[in-house]
Amino acid sequence: MSGSLYIVATPIGNLSDISERAIEVLKQSDLIAAEDTRHSKILLEQFNIKTKLKSYHEHNERKFTSQLIQQIIDGKSIALISDAGTPLINDPGYKLVTAAHHNQIKVIPIPGPSAVITALSVSGLPTSKFIFEGYLPVKEQARKKCLQQLISEPRTLVFYEAPHRILESIEDMQDVFGSNRRVTVARELTKQYEQIVIDSLSVIKNKLINEEIKIKGEFVIVVEGAKNISVSDIEVLRINQILSEKLSPKDAAGLTSRITSKKKNEVYQMVLKARKK
Repeated sequence: MSGSLYIVATPIGNLSDISERAIEVLKQSDLIAAEDTRHSKILLEQFNIKTKLKSYHEHNERKFTSQLIQQIIDGKSIALISDAGTPLINDPGYKLVTAAHHNQIKVIPIPGPSAVITALSVSGLPTSKFIFEGYLPVKEQARKKCLQQLISEPRTLVFYEAPHRILESIEDMQDVFGSNRRVTVARELTKQYEQIVIDSLSVIKNKLINEEIKIKGEFVIVVEGAKNISVSDIEVLRINQILSEKLSPKDAAGLTSRITSKKKNEVYQMVLKARKK
């Protein structure tokens, strides 16, 4: 009889947030596949978990996925964990879970902490509908292109960001979304120096520059969605966004005007209005 694959959530900071069920599953599994074994070893030692660890990350998952699947088929149970939070959320594991389902292996979720959901819950922004974008591109041009595609998105936006890029990303968001768009910056969630700041993009940028928000640790950015944009307006803005990737703002607005039958100046005003929301 084949074993099972457990997807086990671990703390995002405070070790006390791990569940009793997660500890039990990790103890009883035959093997734990971990993103960084050195990091995960600290967690396992804290709870006296002696299960063997195997490194499983984005650089070796293609090589080791079939090996792990075969071990489960042979009867072993394997637990997958990430460095922090729920596995697969911007972390490796997709190929393993897909392969498990393909081989009729039972995949069992062991739910728990998630930085995305934790940040949303304290953001003060709408949570009924949201989009998780993970990390923004490293290079400015690609980052702005990604943000421009979201300028008319009415749902709340959630991003991860590293400390050395947080200021650049906030500056680009201000350029694309406008200075007044509300944003929540959550830093070091559940850890000793946790910091949650809610304000406009312009104020958040200044607080980062002045180090009122410390540029240390991992960040979650929750951004207010676009407001008061009709369906027809959204389509016009999306057309303009696509054209802006290849054309100058002036030419993009002109061609958008011809495609949508809206006046060129009206297209300009719609783009400006969307950035101010």
